[in-house]
Amino acid sequence: MSLWEFFLHNQAELLTLVLEHLFLVGVSTGIAVLIGVPLGIALTRWPALSKPVLGLANIMQTIPSLALFGFLIPLNVSLFHARIIGGIGARTAVVALVLYALLPIIRNTFTGISGVDPAIREAGLGMGMTGRQLLFQVEIPLSLGVIIAGIRVATVISVGTATIAAAIDAGGLGRYIFRGLRMNDNMLILAGAVPAAVMALFADLALGWVEELFAMGRREKLKTRRVTWAFVTLSIIAGSVLAMYLSRPGGRVAVGAKDFTEQIILGELAAQVIESKTGLPVERRFDLGGNLAHEALIAGEIDLYVEYTGTALMALLKERPLTDPKEVYRRVREAYAKKFALELAEPLGFNNTFAILIRGEDARRLKIKTVSEAAAFAPQWRAGFGQDFISRPDGFAGFTKTYGLKFAEVREMDLSLTYRALAERQVDLIAGNSTDGLIPRYDLFQLEDDRHYFPPYDAVPVVRQDTLKKYPKIREALQLLGRSLSVEEMRELNFQVDGERRSAREVAEGFLKKKGVLTAPKPQS
Repeated sequence: MSLWEFFLHNQAELLTLVLEHLFLVGVSTGIAVLIGVPLGIALTRWPALSKPVLGLANIMQTIPSLALFGFLIPLNVSLFHARIIGGIGARTAVVALVLYALLPIIRNTFTGISGVDPAIREAGLGMGMTGRQLLFQVEIPLSLGVIIAGIRVATVISVGTATIAAAIDAGGLGRYIFRGLRMNDNMLILAGAVPAAVMALFADLALGWVEELFAMGRREKLKTRRVTWAFVTLSIIAGSVLAMYLSRPGGRVAVGAKDFTEQIILGELAAQVIESKTGLPVERRFDLGGNLAHEALIAGEIDLYVEYTGTALMALLKERPLTDPKEVYRRVREAYAKKFALELAEPLGFNNTFAILIRGEDARRLKIKTVSEAAAFAPQWRAGFGQDFISRPDGFAGFTKTYGLKFAEVREMDLSLTYRALAERQVDLIAGNSTDGLIPRYDLFQLEDDRHYFPPYDAVPVVRQDTLKKYPKIREALQLLGRSLSVEEMRELNFQVDGERRSAREVAEGFLKKKGVLTAPKPQS
């Protein structure tokens, strides 16, 4: 299928994602203009503040997007009993995009107005102009081209950065990009990247044309006050739409999931079981990167998601590793209840541990089955690891020390790309997930962790206690998923999505019907 054919077959979804992307960019840029232009003007009146304010704006642009999202999610800033900062979704994405867009707008406004010839200001004052008249009739018109150039840069930055917003369930074209990376599907990546690039190009050309009008002196085509009021009106409208867009209907249960295939499937399993057995409408908040699902659960933005016990123990609770699955589950359950007011449901039945993978042909040729046996070949191999594995306490440092591994080269990359890199011989060993459907797809071989370095990573639904008090039937619904999945079954489900290109919703529904779990919804009492 060509890219054009993909667009034709998915035009409804594509239009939705494009509108979501435009919404994020339009609202955030409008708010950034309303904040940045007045602030830039204020700095021209109090120049001593310019260095700290511009320095702070510079710092905001250096913070990685996911880190900023992670910082914003736990916040709870409300106005008129409505949460305006914090949580997942478009609200947080807009706040982050505003912070990224402020620097060019403030800087260009300050530079443009400060660059107005002092003689012109003196002439205006000599004619009896007030400070307000001088600003609106002299300084802004003369510097409007420079100000619009700043808005132009901010808009292009927002178009690109908004693709990352899909990591916190804010929608937009980033959904295709993240989905394509997860499934190693170039078509999906292009389906998100090409429209975003076209959008950025169009915005740049349109605002560049407006900038040229002022540079050529044709200011009668765009009056300063009309532009100002246009921005104010559009921002008010966008703010109203944003409030409606972010309002979460009552009586819904929000199910979250991390940003890889298995998590999307598990999220669908939980969502469909809850819909079937409780009759409650379920809101799906998937593709949450890093630890954002945990942060969203704590903040009350979602009601449940599936976590892994080893990850919870070490990465979230910061405790030492343990090898007994029952003890790990017990400690996590007690700590989650006491520290976060969360409840662990029954484990789903499979352990998704780190899988140390090499190419199947190498395993057969070298006749190696364990990590210890592979250590002899490590000095000639290039290793590729995800950022998560590199940084985790149960990851790279302890793993290489336990097995005495010394690689010729270590490459750090996105986890979803390590499989492709291994298959294409860019690396020779990676740390994947034991249930990943890409393992059979690429004919990879999982080396045995013969020194038992990795702790157990049993998949288990984690639910807010207040949600269970409000909807106790959710506990009964989740019990139907307990011990229902083996490693082989989970790997097969992952393969159906990654290898056979089926939707996660369809795959989850088929599994639940096969297990006899999925039935018609019961009416809610």
